[in-house]
Amino acid sequence: MIKKLAKSIREYKTASILTPIFVALEVVLECLIPFVIAMLVNAIDVKDATQIEMSQILMYGGILIAMAVASLVCGTLSGAFCAKASSGFVKNLRKDMYYKIQDFSFENIDKFSTSSLVTRMTTDTSNVQMSFMMIIRIAVRCPLMMIFSLVMTFVMGGSLGWIFVGVIPVLSVILFFIMKKAMPLYHRVFKKYDNLNESIQENVRGIRVVKSYVREDYEKKKFDRAATEVQIDFTKAERLLAWNNPVMQFFFYGVLSSVLFIGSYLILKTSGTSVNVAEVSQLIVYGMQILMSLMMFSMVFAMIVMSVESARRVCEVLDEESTLKSPENAITEVADGSIDFDGVSFKYSKKAERNALESVDLHIKSGETIGIIGGTGSSKTTLVNLISRLYDVTEGDVKVGGKDVRDYDINSLRNSVAVVLQKNELFSGTIKENLRWGDPEATDEQLVTACKLAQADEFIQGFPNGYDTYIEQGGANVSGGQKQRLCIARALLKKPKILILDDSTSAVDTKTDALIRKAFREFIPETTKIIIAQRTSSVEDADRIIVMDGGRIDAIGTHDELLGVNQIYTEVFTTQNKRDSDEAIDTISAKKGGAHA
Repeated sequence: MIKKLAKSIREYKTASILTPIFVALEVVLECLIPFVIAMLVNAIDVKDATQIEMSQILMYGGILIAMAVASLVCGTLSGAFCAKASSGFVKNLRKDMYYKIQDFSFENIDKFSTSSLVTRMTTDTSNVQMSFMMIIRIAVRCPLMMIFSLVMTFVMGGSLGWIFVGVIPVLSVILFFIMKKAMPLYHRVFKKYDNLNESIQENVRGIRVVKSYVREDYEKKKFDRAATEVQIDFTKAERLLAWNNPVMQFFFYGVLSSVLFIGSYLILKTSGTSVNVAEVSQLIVYGMQILMSLMMFSMVFAMIVMSVESARRVCEVLDEESTLKSPENAITEVADGSIDFDGVSFKYSKKAERNALESVDLHIKSGETIGIIGGTGSSKTTLVNLISRLYDVTEGDVKVGGKDVRDYDINSLRNSVAVVLQKNELFSGTIKENLRWGDPEATDEQLVTACKLAQADEFIQGFPNGYDTYIEQGGANVSGGQKQRLCIARALLKKPKILILDDSTSAVDTKTDALIRKAFREFIPETTKIIIAQRTSSVEDADRIIVMDGGRIDAIGTHDELLGVNQIYTEVFTTQNKRDSDEAIDTISAKKGGAHA
């Protein structure tokens, strides 16, 4: 885990190395200052004032000032380098995580959940940053300060130094016990953090629905439950860690009392020959440095205990490998828009009990217009997701342009397949910037042409700023139908060989829907067009219509071939057109009779 995280230090290695170096110099100077002070006190503490040598006092005073200034400089530099190293480290860490997530497949995203990934890139990385900062500075300072101060206690106080030696292992055992108890609590609390963030994210995204159904109180209670669960576990963990300070304080004052008692006894008994007042006073200073270092170390320890779980969660993301990868010597050119499904079965998880798609055989010629109709849960979207390799098949093969999609370079394949998903997404920025997701090099004229095909130009021209109109996050300042048409225009700018519309005209009126389909027939005849729709009117003029049911293809045919023959299609058509099934069938039969005549 440490090796994995250390890779994110990169260009900040120098700052990360200089920080502990300057910390070490600062510690050495701070440990020598009490020693020089003791020498100064001894120089002053003579019975005859005439024996005091001012030159010696000035020398010690000058040394103390120089050491204090040097210590200040070292402390300042260590702080500056520490800030640079820690902030740079977390910047790289977040970037590494973000780049990794960009390569994730839908299956990887499903594994973590969006809210969990957000928590890992914010709260967890901040915890790791805090620990890194403490490790390269305070965690270096504390042991060095303890070691140097301990050595100086033996130099200054002789056998009195054993008092400090005896207390360190006792405190170490106590700290280890606290860590062992606190770790499982933090492991549990961060999972609940994910639930809390999911509640917030879901509420904010669906705030219009919440308000329209007056469900604010319900959402407040749901959030309160999630927040309370986090609070309870955090309280348990913090209650354990709270023992650090009182335990340290107890030993701190106990040791100081022992040093004062034994030191005073030795001064009186030996008349200052074995140890004098100056040495005992500086021994107390060293003792304070040792125990203060232990207290600081306990704070570092508490932070590390909390961040170990965060580091583990961050490394889970960094270690995750995308389930979809381009093969070696991948094909980079898609020949045409033909699509073949040969014995395709698919399930979203290996643990799933049943397939989402079962034994699908389907062959689509390049340039065909294919409609897909089916009830909710019939796996219409799942079917088209396999074409651009958003998921890999469980069994069988999917071919595009006569080649297995797994043989293509993923980017090349997806650049040839434009998908307007069921959940349309626009990003913060102008209309032009959103459209150029389809083609970053598209000219203004090409943008206008694509928008005219998608029946979006008219309403865009109605905005005060036209194509420079700013789109709020998620397209909040445009209607559902406008958002759909902008997404269709964006897809057209890719000049795809295959265009997939996943229920992407559900929010537009039937007239606009018909105009969009007419534009497709006239201006992109060579592009294979797959239209998933709930309305039969959106697919009536398709070359073929696929009827899906329970993950299987129930029927394939034209509108006239399916109506009156296929039960699912007939029910959908007659329900939407509000007329009796027999009447609809009679109409089709009459049409067929007229055609034969």
